[in-house]
Amino acid sequence: MAVQAESSASVIDTVKLVFAASLLIAGIAGFYYFASYALVYRVVGILAVFGIAVSLFFTTAIGQTVWGFLTEAKMEVRKVIWPTRQETIQATMLVVIVVFGVGLILWLMDMVLFWAVGLLTGQKV
Repeated sequence: MAVQAESSASVIDTVKLVFAASLLIAGIAGFYYFASYALVYRVVGILAVFGIAVSLFFTTAIGQTVWGFLTEAKMEVRKVIWPTRQETIQATMLVVIVVFGVGLILWLMDMVLFWAVGLLTGQKV
């Protein structure tokens, strides 16, 4: 009996997901179909359709899982200790200096190799 109830719930979820996707596709198609109307009306229409589709998505089991994930991710972001502005600037400057230094080293290696190949091949350098 429980298997049948779970099966019907998954069928209903599938129908909801297909309907939500169909709403999104219809909203996008409607946006372009009604191109002769003012942009503000078309944007309001597509936002309304998008809102309905998203709310329908969140009523499914997959939507509940996604909502739980988003809630947990928001809590984890609050736990992060973000660097101060000074730390960010210092790290950025360090990266710039290291990139410049590596570029300089590679340029010097290229010049030395170019000079060595010129000597080995007898070309005037």
